[in-house]
Amino acid sequence: MPPPFTVTFSAGDAGPWRIERLSAISGPGLAGATHLALTDIPGAAWRLRGVVSHPRYSTAAELKVLAGIQAGLGRSDATCAALIPIRKSEAWWSMAQDERRSIFEDRSRHIALSMKYLPAVARRLHHARDLGEPFDFLTWFEFAPEHEAAFDALLVELRASEEWKYVEREVEIRLTRTG
Repeated sequence: MPPPFTVTFSAGDAGPWRIERLSAISGPGLAGATHLALTDIPGAAWRLRGVVSHPRYSTAAELKVLAGIQAGLGRSDATCAALIPIRKSEAWWSMAQDERRSIFEDRSRHIALSMKYLPAVARRLHHARDLGEPFDFLTWFEFAPEHEAAFDALLVELRASEEWKYVEREVEIRLTRTG
């Protein structure tokens, strides 16, 4: 596991990812912009920071399986991406870790559902809650255009789960690589 690192997602009028669609799924959206960069850029319409660190809801067995099938980011054929910032309710955060894990995987099957879409869809989770950001999680996904329907199906399954009852704010940002 690499050491923790911070990523800043900045939306503005320049960047390697063109924003195709920015949709408020639940709660307030974000200001409009045409491009996204995974670094801090001057004059950004908005910036979201998150830390990539140790897994919090995965078991050792799940991590082993994920390591065997998960694709890396930055693949040349993965010209589509999505950034999905999510904030969960205080009801979620007031539960103990084992209670959240039970909803997350035992009942909602978050990891098991997601594994069906690997390696076609690559992802990286950024934790933002402890940074004082407006979202708790920033999930970055990359996939080839021919896997967009599979990605859409993954979102439908996750959003129908018990876990999503605790999501109070979600924004979906769809992107294509410009270069």
